[in-house]
Amino acid sequence: MKIHNTVAGIREALRSDRAASGPKRIVFVPTMGNLHDGHIQLVRDARKHGDTVVASIFVNRLQFLPGEDFQKYPRTFEADCALLIEAGVDHLFAPSEDELYPQPQRYVVEPPAEHADILEGAIRPGHFRGVATVVMKLFHIVRPHAALFGKKDFQQFLVLSSMVRELAEPIEVIPGETVRAPDGLALSSRNGYLTPAERAEAPRLHRELSAIVSAVRAGERDWAKLEQKAIAELKSHGWAPDYVVIRRCSDLQPPTGPDDGPLVVLAAARLGAPRLIDNIEI
Repeated sequence: MKIHNTVAGIREALRSDRAASGPKRIVFVPTMGNLHDGHIQLVRDARKHGDTVVASIFVNRLQFLPGEDFQKYPRTFEADCALLIEAGVDHLFAPSEDELYPQPQRYVVEPPAEHADILEGAIRPGHFRGVATVVMKLFHIVRPHAALFGKKDFQQFLVLSSMVRELAEPIEVIPGETVRAPDGLALSSRNGYLTPAERAEAPRLHRELSAIVSAVRAGERDWAKLEQKAIAELKSHGWAPDYVVIRRCSDLQPPTGPDDGPLVVLAAARLGAPRLIDNIEI
């Protein structure tokens, strides 16, 4: 794996690859580091979709809100590199903040409010602006043919895939299925902050979502009743839920009738200090 810290370096490396062996399909996996098996599965999947696998590690200040501790986000670069090498990454782009943002980033990507100001965006205003802006900038640097994003962050996947489609970027956006621990807990960097007792309790979030999925598949259509029951159950076990909702997969708006298409149930809740998110498509 070749590591590049500059925009010029990654561009030249990819240009040299093309010059040496002809056109190659570049597949890109952007990350903020602190990698776990979910990230590595995306990298392994990327190999199935192209010839050259590029990953990035960059902790993006733009998607952190005031009061969220950007400085404390775990930086585990050496361990991350070992995992990426084992997974078969060809090139790693790991710029400094000054390299990627040599001046204040005044030009930004502003996702539509109906995608970015609900659910996670309502709780973290401006978060998806920061995500979309850095991903678009990385796209312009790497110029991939395809990019992979995990569906655990379902709203993020919707925002980014919609951005690519509406801006006519020639990039295939490929979803990665949520990777879970044997007890159902979705893998996340945030899981490392759970105490042993919290870790034992954490799979309840997935169980509550699974119960909603089973009820909907059995014919239940009282969305509010299902949502409120799950919220009450989480609260009774020490959780502080931000939301548990049933939404359309296509736009994350509330379902209105039989023609809504596929649905997804999404949740975000604090268990102690860590804030966990999860979703299951119905």
